Amino acid sequence: MKFAIHEQLKTDNQQPCMIKLAFSDKYIYELPEGHRFPIAKYILVKEQLLYRGEIVPEQLYDPGLCPPELITGIHSPAYWQQLENLSLSPKEIRRIGIPLSALSLKRAQNSVAGTIASTSEAFRTGLGINIGGGTHHAYAGHGEGFCILNDIAIAARYLLERRKAGKILIVDLDVHQGNGTAAIFQQEERVFTFSIHGKENYPLHKEQSDLDIALPSGTGDREYLHILGARLPDLIQNVRPDFVFYQAGVDVLKTDKLGKLSLSKEGCLQRDLLVINSCKTKELPLVITMGGGYSSRLADVVDAHTHTFAAALQVYG
Repeated sequence: MKFAIHEQLKTDNQQPCMIKLAFSDKYIYELPEGHRFPIAKYILVKEQLLYRGEIVPEQLYDPGLCPPELITGIHSPAYWQQLENLSLSPKEIRRIGIPLSALSLKRAQNSVAGTIASTSEAFRTGLGINIGGGTHHAYAGHGEGFCILNDIAIAARYLLERRKAGKILIVDLDVHQGNGTAAIFQQEERVFTFSIHGKENYPLHKEQSDLDIALPSGTGDREYLHILGARLPDLIQNVRPDFVFYQAGVDVLKTDKLGKLSLSKEGCLQRDLLVINSCKTKELPLVITMGGGYSSRLADVVDAHTHTFAAALQVYG
């Protein structure tokens, strides 16, 4: 029997919840023709959520730009100065993989601000959503893998420094290991990094998360969901976090050009529900960010991201 995604997420006559979602189209920029990063997905996910009646316009808010003093809580002052001055070398820009400009830097700052602001929503309602973010490849001193700034790392440090959280769990289920996040928090006992990713995939050199599960190419729904379902509840029980960030990249799909795993859209949604329901059951404040997605059909990427957010809104609504 075919899994009915929309029917599972929404019942007739259900009113949208008033959980707010961080989003801004002020800083969306055009990439060179043929570029691998599907930057249009952010606006399309927002439009899909509105079109399907999962949200109303009043639930969307622009979080503005993250101030430099919060950015340099994670990123080195030298790296931030290079970004501000647009003075990265061509080699450093190639490592990031997207052009560096005043607009792309503001886009990164806005994405970070969205994840930080989403923490307040998580404390208010249980759930914060950033229609963006998940830029987990950015290290303290450099960017890479389409990531200029590490939004989850900055937001986690923000919570710790203000004593809003004492133990943070980062659940990173992007197909690519969150190497920047893992490296940043390697010596931070208050942050536990958990990553399930493709073994034979970018980055070639993997950092050491607190828990890494590297999956062989071709791993499908059944094995993936069994592993996640077996590990996540015990992890929450043992780590005892008081806040969770979920990096919900959809590049785990079989259709993904860069992923090498073989999850269906239904399997990806079940993955999301495992995480979301685990946090809801334990009454853990949860922030969800987007992460990657590079399927040949942009519609597949947009659908999968939309299902993630719709599922969360349904569970927490």
